[in-house]
Amino acid sequence: VQLVESGGGLVQAGGSLRLSCAASGRSFRNYAMGWFRQAPGKERQFVGGISWSGYSTYYADSVKGRFTISKDNAKNTVYLQMNSLKPEDTAVYYCAFDAVFSRPISNIATMPGEYVYWGQGTQVTVSS
Repeated sequence: VQLVESGGGLVQAGGSLRLSCAASGRSFRNYAMGWFRQAPGKERQFVGGISWSGYSTYYADSVKGRFTISKDNAKNTVYLQMNSLKPEDTAVYYCAFDAVFSRPISNIATMPGEYVYWGQGTQVTVSS
């Protein structure tokens, strides 16, 4: 499975970006997907996840109300819409493929070890 993120870049505080993550090699129709981020010198942090069905999402408190995850099974692509960006959102953003087939939609994985495939990351920089 290969995951390729795109859409990162430099944006001013208050601006928006939409990240995409295209999967190849396996359909993610029956797998949840997650987004994580890692700032320099910090641990990888859960941002949000979407259930395999796409009907359920879960977000870290730091991004709740500003970020939205969606999933297009036909395109094998998951998106992270980021609005009202803040300088503290600056990080490399990674998408990840859940290790569990059809994980219950009420139980979105939040730990890196629960994901089996990762993209290469895309840099998001928010200037103040």
